[in-house]
Amino acid sequence: MQDRYKNRSKIGGKIVKWIFFSCALVSILTTTGIIFSLLLQAWGFFSEVSVFEFLSGTRWTPILKPRSYGVLPLVSGTLLVTVIAALVALPIGLATAIFLSEYAADKIRRIVKPILEILAGVPTVVYGYFALTFITPTLQDWLFPDMLVFNAMSAGIVMGLMIVPMVSSLSEDAMISVPKSLREGAYALGATRVEVAVKIVVPAALSGIVASFILGISRAIGETMLVTIAAGATPKMTFNPLESIQTMTAYIVQLSLGETPHGSLEYNTIFAVGLLLFAITLVMNILGQFVVTKWGVRY
Repeated sequence: MQDRYKNRSKIGGKIVKWIFFSCALVSILTTTGIIFSLLLQAWGFFSEVSVFEFLSGTRWTPILKPRSYGVLPLVSGTLLVTVIAALVALPIGLATAIFLSEYAADKIRRIVKPILEILAGVPTVVYGYFALTFITPTLQDWLFPDMLVFNAMSAGIVMGLMIVPMVSSLSEDAMISVPKSLREGAYALGATRVEVAVKIVVPAALSGIVASFILGISRAIGETMLVTIAAGATPKMTFNPLESIQTMTAYIVQLSLGETPHGSLEYNTIFAVGLLLFAITLVMNILGQFVVTKWGVRY
């Protein structure tokens, strides 16, 4: 009887193992398929346009004559919106994490955490129209009367609010993992709550906090619908957040909805830009993993 039970347990364990392996294999095959698709389609573009021209050109007009294929205007637009989002999300997210970890009572935490999760679940289309119909008119009325309807400022601000839950949640998890003995030792030496939070907990959880920053920025770089609706469709090399710009993701959406012939050079620009975007986000994620591995402290 016991032998039969052991055999069933072994068989069940092997089945579960193969199920988990199959799930992992599906993820690997999906990633490989995406990379292969990007490389295959981008090859048709780079066989006619040099990589140097693509990465160093300052004019992006792939569907207008004279055609130019310099991707820097799209990259600058993406980075401009991302920097604004980071300036909004990182301090607010870190402050929220410190409050939830070090100051908030359990009752308040149980209220605030679901609200943040709801904020993270709002569709990005809603964020885009919120930026277009509320943030932009408000900024025009109070601060920047010359601001264009489609601009990088409002898109960046709302994107920052959108990634606050990611930054705060991951940072809070890192802070909660800091042992209570470190806090109690600091309190025993006469430190205040602010000093414990800023000088003890934050440095101890720094690797997790930095990783949350990097993942939040990666999320901002890859955002699509918000910037498509709120930031505009004008690829230009500018660092003025009050002007209309175009990001890499917004360009992909714009050209995908057009009537560009399949297989043409203009059509293949989608995959060239997508490949560059994939490379940027991959580097950001590798950097985040490196930070966690290099400076991460396990308690």
